[in-house]
Amino acid sequence: MQRRAFLAAALSLPALRHASAQAALPVVASFSILGDLVRQVAGERSIDLSVFVGPDGDAHDFQPRPSDAERLRGAALLVQNGLGYDGWLGRLTSAAGFRGVSTSASTGVRLRPTEGGHDHGHAHGTARRGQVAEPAADPHAWGDPRNGQVYLRNIAAGFSAADPGNAALYARNAETASARLATLDAEIRAAIATVPEARRKVLTSHDAFGYFGDAYGIRFLAPQGVSTHSEPSAAQVGALIRRLRAEGITAVFVENMSSTATLERLAREAGVRVRGRLYADALSPPDGPAPTYEALFRHNTGLIVPAMRGND
Repeated sequence: MQRRAFLAAALSLPALRHASAQAALPVVASFSILGDLVRQVAGERSIDLSVFVGPDGDAHDFQPRPSDAERLRGAALLVQNGLGYDGWLGRLTSAAGFRGVSTSASTGVRLRPTEGGHDHGHAHGTARRGQVAEPAADPHAWGDPRNGQVYLRNIAAGFSAADPGNAALYARNAETASARLATLDAEIRAAIATVPEARRKVLTSHDAFGYFGDAYGIRFLAPQGVSTHSEPSAAQVGALIRRLRAEGITAVFVENMSSTATLERLAREAGVRVRGRLYADALSPPDGPAPTYEALFRHNTGLIVPAMRGND
């Protein structure tokens, strides 16, 4: 068995050398989380990756520049989230005259509706020309690591369409990364199982953790909707304050790319403290606590679990 493994590794070496020796493939990803997944799927294949919305950046507020159109014009592959999250890409691809392969990483995931079926400021409709828009859906599908596995497969398919000679490499890298996400999912479930179900409630800045909450049985509350553009009313803030007090919710967090003022005021008036900073829509810089997709989940879980328990 060891000999077979050795032979398989030896046979794969020429393909790896070929992939790394090729000219860098120009690739564009819409935001930092997708950028990390793209790197994982590319693996040994040399790519020239541009990410429009980088670490700690807010894709809700992104305004493309002429230089972004230039980067996109020369790209062989564009990786976007879809579901209206990066809807500004439609105008940008038209302006750039993009002729490469475009892939939506969220294609095929199991969607959840936005709260009350409203889009809270996102253009979630996924209609193409001449079609009726689909019902509004929460675009933060990467928040469930099992959806992350779907993202990896879609990105691998996009790479294979843009660079078919390395299709086997992309499929293998996506499968390896997917296995790590399966392990990560099991780790998160084990950690959250230590929290009584009645304590599994978290308050964050905006409604970006719905998929994570559905996956692991946590109720997430937020003063803002799925878009950071939405502003809560005084009545909504007041209702959240009363709920925090009545239910003894102790897991209160700000987010790395959202304004902290509303949530900090809400926590202060409810008599609770903010427990730290979570990452939902964007990674941290390389020297931060969530520089990769997997690190994001481990960081968030490491803060959320003791906070839900009420540990100091």
